[in-house]
Amino acid sequence: MTEKTDQDIEQGSAFLPKFDAAGLVTAIVTDAVSGALLMVAHMNREAIDATLATGDATFWSRSRQQLWRKGETSGHVLKVREIRVDCDQDALWLIADPAGPACHTGAQSCFYRRLEDGRLTRV
Repeated sequence: MTEKTDQDIEQGSAFLPKFDAAGLVTAIVTDAVSGALLMVAHMNREAIDATLATGDATFWSRSRQQLWRKGETSGHVLKVREIRVDCDQDALWLIADPAGPACHTGAQSCFYRRLEDGRLTRV
């Protein structure tokens, strides 16, 4: 197999995600309708393949060391409409339709607090 160049990665049409040393790539998820940032997670090759096969956002849990389909216990799945990659393919952007809150705390987004004067306040 030939080595891919920066030109291939940055300008080509091949999907060549650049995984980190742990075999992961960062994935951000936004709401397809509102554009709101919902969550940030990590995906390995298996999670990407599962997401592409099912349309349900699937991630790699670093704490549990296993795949998890978002909403598998809560029912709050993320139906992926589109996946975009950044210029050097080391981050993914999932544009999704959420079926309920995206955060395990029950908040619509995992980003429900803002840093103000050194303290966190709810948005």
